Amino acid sequence: MKVLIVSLFALFISFSSCKKNKSGASQNPGDVAIKTKVLATGLSHVWEVIYGPDQQLWITERSGKISKVNPESGVVTPLHTITEVVSKGEGGLLGMVLNPDFEANPWVYVVYDYGSDYKGKVVRFTYSDGKLNSPLVILDQIPAASIHNGSRLLITEDKKLLITTGDASDADNAQDMNSLSGKVLRVNLDGSIPADNPVAGSRVWSLGHRNPQGLVLANGKLYESEHGPNNDDEVNIILKGRNYGWPEVEGYCDGNSEKVFCDAQNVVEPIKAWTPTIATSGLSYYGGDLISEWKNSLLLVSLKGSKLTQLQLNATGDKIDSSKDYLVNEYGRLRAICTAPNGKVYIGSSNGGNDKILEISK
Repeated sequence: MKVLIVSLFALFISFSSCKKNKSGASQNPGDVAIKTKVLATGLSHVWEVIYGPDQQLWITERSGKISKVNPESGVVTPLHTITEVVSKGEGGLLGMVLNPDFEANPWVYVVYDYGSDYKGKVVRFTYSDGKLNSPLVILDQIPAASIHNGSRLLITEDKKLLITTGDASDADNAQDMNSLSGKVLRVNLDGSIPADNPVAGSRVWSLGHRNPQGLVLANGKLYESEHGPNNDDEVNIILKGRNYGWPEVEGYCDGNSEKVFCDAQNVVEPIKAWTPTIATSGLSYYGGDLISEWKNSLLLVSLKGSKLTQLQLNATGDKIDSSKDYLVNEYGRLRAICTAPNGKVYIGSSNGGNDKILEISK
């Protein structure tokens, strides 16, 4: 109880001291001063922000819109609206990723929910002449619901597409290897199943996830963030074929029944957990020099927590040494984040009205 009181007092001091100086720099006591610029406004439920190979920001909005944002001028240029998207509760147009070999194959992958029976699917578009054309369905019939849909996309160095899926409001599916729910899935760029997946003929890379909404590859490791219930939001290191516990385990393996399940299923514990929850969402890695104090950190944005959290990694990248919060309650719910090659960071808010793209620099 004494530790809890001290922690709550420290949290109150941090929140009440957060301020913005006249130059536009946001600062928490003891942290590095950062400059925050509102780059674009008038958006709705921004879900993804990517720094593209054309030096433009590519964004999705949950209603089905895909746009570009010029990071110099803030001008928003609509690219495409997916009319098939059905935005219900937390569902709609969600994650997006661009093919790393964009010049040779300008593919844009998106994941969205659709239909009267409400399912999710991953579709690949081809970008040409400022438009998205030739949609190709990569994966269909992903269970969806008004809550817990995931879904973040990532393409790895070995040219595999990773897809995070939530439990779609049916927690038991997260432990069912025959369900696409509550998983990190891995497919080839054409949607076929890689021969080196953990189980032959299965798209499942890892299981036991509740609602994973952050995914980033760095230090040779795959980092993931996911929503807990009323406790234990998590950041995990995703390992091939491993179990992450949900719904039998919430956060660490610290309950009696959890310990039994963890031992039996070789469960991987998170490297960080939050109780009370902050609604962990987008995740990025900072390896740049512009904000040198953030070097070798995960950058996490949160919805309920309404903040940006810097998670300083250790030298080997397998532990979090410290965490610091920024932008606390300044821009509301924050969903998406990416880091540009020049070290600037871009964030998308998700409040549902007049949402913003923010630029963070020093």
